[in-house]
Amino acid sequence: MKRYRPLAFFGVAVVLALVTSILVFTWLQNEKTRLMAAPLPVSQNVQVLVANADLSWGTKLTPEMLQLMEFVPGAVPEGHFTSAETAKDRVLIVDLKRNELVLESKLAPIGATGGVAAVTDPNKRAMSVKVDDVIGVAGFIKPADHVDVMVTIEPPGGKQGNSISKMILENVKVLAAGTQMERKGKDEEPKPVQVITVEVEVEEAEKLALASTQGRLRLALRNPRNKEHVLTRGANVSALLSSFRPKQAPKPKNDDDGSIRIEVIKGDVRKEVKF
Repeated sequence: MKRYRPLAFFGVAVVLALVTSILVFTWLQNEKTRLMAAPLPVSQNVQVLVANADLSWGTKLTPEMLQLMEFVPGAVPEGHFTSAETAKDRVLIVDLKRNELVLESKLAPIGATGGVAAVTDPNKRAMSVKVDDVIGVAGFIKPADHVDVMVTIEPPGGKQGNSISKMILENVKVLAAGTQMERKGKDEEPKPVQVITVEVEVEEAEKLALASTQGRLRLALRNPRNKEHVLTRGANVSALLSSFRPKQAPKPKNDDDGSIRIEVIKGDVRKEVKF
C-alpha cells in the first residue's frame, strides 16, 4: 500500500490542476464576453477656433478668417474660443499662422479698434517719423523689428559744421512701416515718403520729436536676440578724423648735455645707449 501512495498523491494533484485550469478558463471567457458586450467610452472632442489663413497683427477678425477644428479636451489651453461669433471684431496683437489657435492672450481688449492703436503697449505711445530709403535701412525695416534711433545735429553754441551724431533711443519696437505722398513745393509733384511708426515711452517721444525737427535721423536695425544696452558718448568731427590713426613713435629722451638716450632691447635684455 505504501508503494502506491505517491501515485495517489500525484493523481490527486493532476485532478486539482485540471479543475483549476477549467475554472480559470471559464472565468476568462466570461470576462471577455462581458467586456465585448459593454459599450466603449466615447471621447468627445472639443471644437476649438483656429485661423484658416496666415493673419498679421493688428487685423480685426471676421468669421471668414476663422474655422473650427477638433481637439482632445486635455490638449486645449485656457482662453480658447468655441465659436467664431465670440471672437468677431477682436484685434490680433500677434501674428497667427494657419490652423493656429485663437486665444484670449493673443487678442487686444474688447472694444479696441484695429491697426496700430490695438497693438501699442497701453503704457507707451505710437509715433511716426518720415525717413528716406537710406534712413529706413533701404526698406528692410518691417513691423515687429527693433531699431536704434540716432540723430546728427549741430550743438547749441558750437562752431558751424561741428555736427555731433548721438544715439538717443535704443531697442525701439517698430509698429508699422509704410509710405505716404508728400509735396515739398507748390510746383513739385508729390513723391512717396517712407514713414516708420515706432513704440516709445512719453519721454522718448519728446526726444524723438525734437530730434526729427532739429537734426537728421538715422535708424539702425537690431538683431531681435540682441537685448544689450550700450551707452555712447557720441561722435563729432574731431573724433571722426582722429580715429584709425597710426600710433606715433615715442620721442627719444634728451639729456641736459644734449645727448640722446635710446633703449635697446635684445630678447629679455634691456639697456640704454647714449649718443
